[in-house]
Amino acid sequence: MPADPATPAAPAAPASPTGPAAPAPWREVVDGLLAWGGAGEARGVERAGRAALQLEVRELTPRTRDRWNGPTSRTAGARRAADDLVRGSGEHRLAARPVLRTGRGWARGGATWSNLPHLQSRLDLDDDQHRWFCQLGALHRAARPAQPGDDPGWLFLDDFANPVLWELLDQARGLGVPLVGSGAGARVRLAGRAVLGLDAAGTDDGGIRLAARLTVDDEPVPVGDAHPIGTHGLWVADLARPRDVLLAPTAAPLTPHHLALLGAPGGRTVADALGAGVVVPAEGAGEFLREHLPALRAGLDVGSADGSVDLPPPAPPTLVLTVTHAPGHVLDLAWRWDGHRGSAPAPDPRTLLPRGLLPATWWPEDAAPGDAALPRPVTLRDVEAAEFATTALPRLAGRRGVRVDTVGTPPAYRELQGTPVLAVTAQPSEQHDWFDLGVTVTVDGRTVPFVPLFSALAKGRRRLLLVDGSYLSLDHPALEPLADLIAEARDLAEWETGLRISRHQTSLWSDLADLADEAETPEPWRALLADAAAPAPVPVPRGLRADLRPYQVEGFRWLAALWRHGLGGVLADDMGLGKTVQTLALVQHAAEQRADGSPRRPFLVVAPTSVVPNWVAEAARFTPGLVVRRVEQTDAAGPTPLADLAAGADVVVTSYALLRLDAAAYRAVGDDVGWAGLVLDEAQQVKNAASRGHEAARDLAVPFTLAVTGTPVENSLTELHALLALTTPGLLPSARRFGDRYVRPIEGAATGISSGPGAGEVPADRERVRAERLATLRRRIRPFLLRRTKDLVAADLPAKQEQTLAVELAPEHRAVYDRYLQLERQKVLGLVDDLDRQRFIVYRSLTLLRMLALDPRLIDPGLAGIPAAKADALLEQIADVVAEGHRALVFSQFTSYLALVAERLTAAGVEFAYLDGSTTRRADVIDGFREGDAPVFLLSLKAGGTGLNLTEADYVFLLDPWWNPAAEQQAVDRAHRIGQHRHVMVYRLIAAGTIEEKVVALQARKAALVDAVIDDGDLFGSALTADEVRDLLA
Repeated sequence: MPADPATPAAPAAPASPTGPAAPAPWREVVDGLLAWGGAGEARGVERAGRAALQLEVRELTPRTRDRWNGPTSRTAGARRAADDLVRGSGEHRLAARPVLRTGRGWARGGATWSNLPHLQSRLDLDDDQHRWFCQLGALHRAARPAQPGDDPGWLFLDDFANPVLWELLDQARGLGVPLVGSGAGARVRLAGRAVLGLDAAGTDDGGIRLAARLTVDDEPVPVGDAHPIGTHGLWVADLARPRDVLLAPTAAPLTPHHLALLGAPGGRTVADALGAGVVVPAEGAGEFLREHLPALRAGLDVGSADGSVDLPPPAPPTLVLTVTHAPGHVLDLAWRWDGHRGSAPAPDPRTLLPRGLLPATWWPEDAAPGDAALPRPVTLRDVEAAEFATTALPRLAGRRGVRVDTVGTPPAYRELQGTPVLAVTAQPSEQHDWFDLGVTVTVDGRTVPFVPLFSALAKGRRRLLLVDGSYLSLDHPALEPLADLIAEARDLAEWETGLRISRHQTSLWSDLADLADEAETPEPWRALLADAAAPAPVPVPRGLRADLRPYQVEGFRWLAALWRHGLGGVLADDMGLGKTVQTLALVQHAAEQRADGSPRRPFLVVAPTSVVPNWVAEAARFTPGLVVRRVEQTDAAGPTPLADLAAGADVVVTSYALLRLDAAAYRAVGDDVGWAGLVLDEAQQVKNAASRGHEAARDLAVPFTLAVTGTPVENSLTELHALLALTTPGLLPSARRFGDRYVRPIEGAATGISSGPGAGEVPADRERVRAERLATLRRRIRPFLLRRTKDLVAADLPAKQEQTLAVELAPEHRAVYDRYLQLERQKVLGLVDDLDRQRFIVYRSLTLLRMLALDPRLIDPGLAGIPAAKADALLEQIADVVAEGHRALVFSQFTSYLALVAERLTAAGVEFAYLDGSTTRRADVIDGFREGDAPVFLLSLKAGGTGLNLTEADYVFLLDPWWNPAAEQQAVDRAHRIGQHRHVMVYRLIAAGTIEEKVVALQARKAALVDAVIDDGDLFGSALTADEVRDLLA
């Protein structure tokens, strides 16, 4: 027995000077290795043959009303007692079970497929043998779980769907697991290959005798004795002598034709006929070879064993074009070969198609002449689809070796080939603009709508598709006058008075600005450029009670320069860097610069409702000399009119909700007393230019507007445009032109030619244009937007550590989530292509899945018994936080979930504060947490995620992710900001395998948007798109 291999061998003793030389060390090592091998083989021999797989042909004995219990199969061919009333079904199956060697032979010995995994030691089975039996049983159960009435001791190999069965049976030989039969004289043989097909033999009268033929390892075997094993093998046994069983895998998967030859249900008649052989008379031989033989070869091997029938070679596969007509004049083209395993090799498809039918770009670039490579799948749209359907498809009809399959209803495409009749009539009044010109185009009696014709000519297209499926060429000479007219409109940048275009037409001055590549910068902004680049030194206001950091002094001077020139801007410093104190420094500076005797006009500060008390408190702290008044109700409901509050004040603080509801009152104050300026705190609240809040801010008559936000861009550059439209109107072009000039080139995919001749280096060109537009946009906005990050200006801020905690759903929770996921996925994926119109329904489904990932009770109180793993994980973390003397902020977007968390905290005896949008005494709640001892503060992301200073906490828990990372970052920065002296720990609890993981991935892509435009770096695209919705549900 060799030594323990873990013990290093002692070095060989040196040879005695007088005795024989000691063995060389290398011999000891090699001998030791060989000893291990010998021992292993010995151990294998000791247990070889301890267990076997017994195979037996059994006849099914289904249960009846009179016999409802007992076995459902019996040994085939066994003698029956005279009183045995059990009737067999005549259906035979090949059954298998584990057996053990005993003194009297092989016996079941208490081993069954169900208990075998637990009896290894008791039965003294070898590890490898035991593993083999467990694998065999598990693979069978995976395809067909046990059914009521099954014999528990047997499994039927006929049902073994996985062809890995044959590999397992081969392994059995090497593992010492024999295949044994049942009873005396039983024999089980495992062959290597079975081939089932048809054999054609000539008859004396010129006919053909067609019969089923089965060979096993090239030896003929009676087909009538064969039975299928799944679709990958056969077992053969003469039911008169069922103890002799032969098994073999088939050379190819069994087709329905093979199963019919084996007597599958419904194929017994065919099997019997072909088993005995069917004769095709001489007069039908030609028809058989010409028409029936190719069809038979699709599912069977057909040969002539004696060579008496000269079978023609198999035909090549058919080239099939599947044409799918989709709504919106979309045509999908897909190519495939329709053949079978007996088909001849596929030819080069170019030899089957008319020359020049397909563009060269549709073929694979690496396809060599004679290669069978198919054209690429192609999607044609609009007029390209119509042209292919009317010109190319008819050329393929009836082509030998080619078939066209049509899916969907083909539109009634037709080409208008007549001469266009063009009439352009000027209206007598110059008040009619371009689009009111009388333009009529008629082709083949069909009137062509002017708007799509105008668009097609303006874009230089060669053809135009009409809504009824007809199309026409735009290269016709009769259309040249209209094309010239459109070209004239496209050249508005070269407008001259000699064109006699009235100023009452088409808002030409606005069109000129939209079409121009460059616009003249307004004079006030030119004067500001030098001062904005290097603001003149301005002393910090005397009335400011704060020690500004150097970067805050720089920010104040930048604001003072904007104020001095009467222009607004965006203060976009990172969250927690003191944007409020810099803004208050500007307001104090403006108050101190006010000339004696001049009327006092207040700054209007607009902030989220939850932030308004903080603004009042910060103003009282840093600028106690200013008169600050807070608006708490609308003008109609409040005790003091807004005009009275504004009179004599330096600052009036209101909320976005009150500004939106009482916009007329705020406009009236601006027209009467006059606002000194407008400060929009957390200005991302008005990032939507179509919102009522944005409209109310835009309509105020103010000489200066400052947007204060740590997230000037959350989803798209259109948000930045909306803010700058308030602060610096006219700096950027109109929203439409801004989208064409900047948003689409920077955020979206390129349009135009992307392949074929003239394509150019599309990716390189796209990146070059994107970089140029991005640089131009940065130059345009740089004087009016100031942003500093914590990494650059607040290096002394304590570190922030972020960690994602993956929470596995309980099995019951997972089952409910998966069920709803399938339902919502089917619904949403049917709507996502029309996302703009269906956005509400899509977002509702996504929100439902996000709520379900938190706790099933949020969507159905009846699911209260299902464990909620995320709340359990949170409570575990909170227990540690409280025990170590820390304090935590807990954020969620769903107040209903916060309520469930509050219940758990109460049950655990953990004191907490609570704030959401319905909280009335917000300031008291916030001060209560800051000055109290409650270790946990539950906050809704919307109500507590912005504008609050909660540095008393040093732990932050985010219970559910939001679409963009900016909202979460704002929540985290309630604790990680100036004034924090401890490390901040941030935990994101993410439900594994749910939509929350997809949202986190979406956040990672969106995080690059601010970096690209504001902080430099790579760029992500726009707000939630259809493709992103598909990703969330993937």
